[in-house]
Amino acid sequence: MSGENRKGLEKLFESLNAENKRSLQSAISSEDTAEVANNLIDLWSQLVMQPWTNPQGWLEMVNEYQQSQLKLWNDLMNGAVDLQQPKDRRFDSEEWSKLPVFDFIKQSYLLTSTVISKSTDAIPLDGKEKEKLRFYTQYFIDAMSPSNFVNLNPDVIAEAIKTNGQSLTDGLQNLISDLEKGRITMTDESAFTLGENIAVSEGSVVFRNHLFELIQYKPTTETVYKRPLLIVPPCINKFYILDLQPKNSFVKWCVNQGNTVFLISWANTTPECSHIGWDDYVKDGILEAARVVREITSEKKLNAVAWCIGGTILASALAVMQKKRDSSIGSATLLTTLLDFSEPGDLGVFLSKHEVELRADQVKKKGVMSGKDLSLGFNMIRSNDLVWSYVVNNYLKGRTPPPFDLLYWNSDPTNLPATMYNSYVSEMYIKNNLAKPGGFICCGSAVELNKIKTPMYFFSAIDDHIAPWKSTFLGTELVGGRLEFVLGGSGHIAGVINPPEKNKRNYWTDGELGQGSDHWLETAIDHSGSWWTHWHEWLEGQDDRETPARQIETDGNYKEIIPAPGDYVHVRL
Repeated sequence: MSGENRKGLEKLFESLNAENKRSLQSAISSEDTAEVANNLIDLWSQLVMQPWTNPQGWLEMVNEYQQSQLKLWNDLMNGAVDLQQPKDRRFDSEEWSKLPVFDFIKQSYLLTSTVISKSTDAIPLDGKEKEKLRFYTQYFIDAMSPSNFVNLNPDVIAEAIKTNGQSLTDGLQNLISDLEKGRITMTDESAFTLGENIAVSEGSVVFRNHLFELIQYKPTTETVYKRPLLIVPPCINKFYILDLQPKNSFVKWCVNQGNTVFLISWANTTPECSHIGWDDYVKDGILEAARVVREITSEKKLNAVAWCIGGTILASALAVMQKKRDSSIGSATLLTTLLDFSEPGDLGVFLSKHEVELRADQVKKKGVMSGKDLSLGFNMIRSNDLVWSYVVNNYLKGRTPPPFDLLYWNSDPTNLPATMYNSYVSEMYIKNNLAKPGGFICCGSAVELNKIKTPMYFFSAIDDHIAPWKSTFLGTELVGGRLEFVLGGSGHIAGVINPPEKNKRNYWTDGELGQGSDHWLETAIDHSGSWWTHWHEWLEGQDDRETPARQIETDGNYKEIIPAPGDYVHVRL
């Protein structure tokens, strides 16, 4: 490389490294996460005080760390660095081992990370405060990984030399583009178009109000089950996670099994809708959708399946219906749904009283809870996979991420109205009122889940970090009807979207209920493959009568307004 090119490359390194540091700061410090920094300072002040509260333990830890660093240096000088650290994908490439200096940087970082983690564990805090300290400490450790910095990552340097600096130029452009968008690009978004190669199941929007569009899907069988099926997606995400592409579409699979499928596509709310609350999602959402479905099909009962917060709203609706002696929802399926919020899992780190009150004020002023901010919170829980890996690949290596339908959906969040969001967090997560008989008031009625007699199918995922399965299991102890609990492999998304044709993962059934989650799993039967077929057999057991396939009306009150996937789903932040 010529001297002129080398100087140019050095300037690029300096420029991109400065931008990289700025991006790390912006990822950690936004207006809505400012309280995180204050919390972190308070918690880490206790970490600093540890030498005075436990001097012997601290000295032993420091001594162990110094000896490990000395051994690392001696091994480096002797060409024998091998600390057998746990496998870490951030340092998989050979570049981290070719030059001793980068091997030392890597090993030293891993050693330091271990010491910081041990120091955190040694602080005498109660459970929730300890978990919060661990979370933010790990987030800081992950953020400060040498792999995240241009001049400390040998893969980045090698790529820059190979491309004569073009990778750094491309990375800087990627960074500037993402700063303008206000989010990290996780996939090639130009590869997907709603209604063309994603969310393509054939159907029509047949009803809409201010809160949702109702999609009716075209039948693919000559006969269908008499009971129609209403799908209620979470309102914090777009519905098409359930209709990504034909090969993994839950919607298409349900249609192909002979169901008349209807689906709620929630509106992406604006500040003008800040007054919309939980009651509106029940009354103008689920209850109104159920009314329209019954009117279209001329059936007295329907089956409902809801996911995550959609399931929590559905449970509220069932409680309201019970007060009115309305049993028109003949069965309810709750996918990864919390009804008891006493143990919210990793999300609990964002739910201290001070943080919730501060965020509530910010959300009220804005009129909405920003979908981007919600997405950032979820991504922070798995920061190495959903934040820093993209910082490295997109900004430092200058690469464009490949097309991936799931990540396209993940990058398309929705806003929630301020009133609805704040009551949801306060009533459910903070006060856990939904789990208390009469503790939560919905549509003027005291919610009593134990009086709901609707047959229910609970599905949870064993590695779910959004709705931990042992917490969702608590819901089986709150409702009063006949129920089935099924546990699937994988996490919150992949556990649910598991089409039978792929024959992947596993699921457990038939454990003994009433004696806690651990006992249920000990007594459950393990099956290979998808839970979808098991669920549909259960659904058939509720009512297996059939009728000629119902076509979408060509005239009348519920004819096509617009083809699926509709208008509301196209509104992006």
